[in-house]
Amino acid sequence: MSNTKRVSTLLLSILLTATMCLADDWPQFRGPNRDGNSTETDLLKKWPPSGPKLLWSVDGLGIGFSSAAIADGFVYTTGMLDGEGFLFAYDLAGNLKWKESYGPEWTRSYKGTRTTPTIDGRRAYVFSGTGKMVCFNAGTGEKIWQVDTLEEFEAKNIQWGMTGSPLIDGPKVYCTPGGKKGAIVALDKMTGRTIWATAGLEETSTYSSPILIERGANRLLINLIQKSIVCVAADTGKLLWREPYETPSDTGSGTPIYKDGCLYVTSAVEREFTTGGVMFELSTDGTSVARKWSDQTLDCGHGGVVLLDGYLYGSSFDGIPKGDWICLDWDSGKVMYKATWNGNKGSIIHADGMLYCYDENTGDIALVKTSPKAFEIVSSFRVTQGSGKQHWSHPSIANGRLYIRHGDALMAYDIKAR
Repeated sequence: MSNTKRVSTLLLSILLTATMCLADDWPQFRGPNRDGNSTETDLLKKWPPSGPKLLWSVDGLGIGFSSAAIADGFVYTTGMLDGEGFLFAYDLAGNLKWKESYGPEWTRSYKGTRTTPTIDGRRAYVFSGTGKMVCFNAGTGEKIWQVDTLEEFEAKNIQWGMTGSPLIDGPKVYCTPGGKKGAIVALDKMTGRTIWATAGLEETSTYSSPILIERGANRLLINLIQKSIVCVAADTGKLLWREPYETPSDTGSGTPIYKDGCLYVTSAVEREFTTGGVMFELSTDGTSVARKWSDQTLDCGHGGVVLLDGYLYGSSFDGIPKGDWICLDWDSGKVMYKATWNGNKGSIIHADGMLYCYDENTGDIALVKTSPKAFEIVSSFRVTQGSGKQHWSHPSIANGRLYIRHGDALMAYDIKAR
């Protein structure tokens, strides 16, 4: 081969590799930034009457509510078979590459797997409903290490099992066991060794997943625990502030949303004294907060909330599965609309100017215009595959595909505009 051809081949290889690296993966719960927003563009703005094209589907996942995580050409999710939790890995054509057990899963009320795997390079992390943090080789499924966080940090499991998805930060993986020796903890992601543990808070865990933000010169880890929202220093675990936050049965489930010095938290309202949604304003260094506004209209259960162009979108909690679809003004908390769709609530994500709303009761998925003026459905279709009454898994979007998990089934739809 001539030098010119060798150079051309090398350049082509570099370009192809760069293209692969720039692909829009969805490596953890609620997407790349854990906020329900995808960065993808050129997606369909309208679907055929039967919905977008189904590329493939698989079944046999067992019982679970885990969403799909997509990274480096693999699709990951978890499921429970005969009381045992498994991490599944598929290629982008839907072929099973491996499945590996991580031990006993949640077998009590609403049994099955809860959290979504978090993928970080060559490693995959799962936090089980029984409080086990497990690290796998993402390519082969080999188990690398496992920590029983309930035992290690003297924690008690909660009413419906541990549900917070792992969060990676440099050399650390975070979780919230809610123990006497560690309400929030940081483990070495390579070994499982404890780096730090925030002790002495005396509150159990909830169903919320933590977020990591930067404010001033500080890096802050924020999450809900039993009756509080807490902020700790990400590097040391030092408690910086703690605000009362009352939720039904102490089960806060909303992953916080942060932007430009303001932090929004919401959870279901079932009693007059429970909180609902609250906007906090952080000090310039993030070491203190003040309440800016509160609202009980967008009292999201566990379907998530997205922020886009100064507005919050999500669904309210009127019981299982009832609720409405809500839009709030980010700055003031003003209700922009309250709309009914099938009479049910559900999960929500955003991509390319459109909302993807997933009815937790009927299994309908709606493509909705992102506008504070009205809940305008452009297209919808119904998920009929899978098992179980609840459609509680959140949608995932990666590389022009919409991934939906329902019970023992996982589906991949083509939503790329041609």
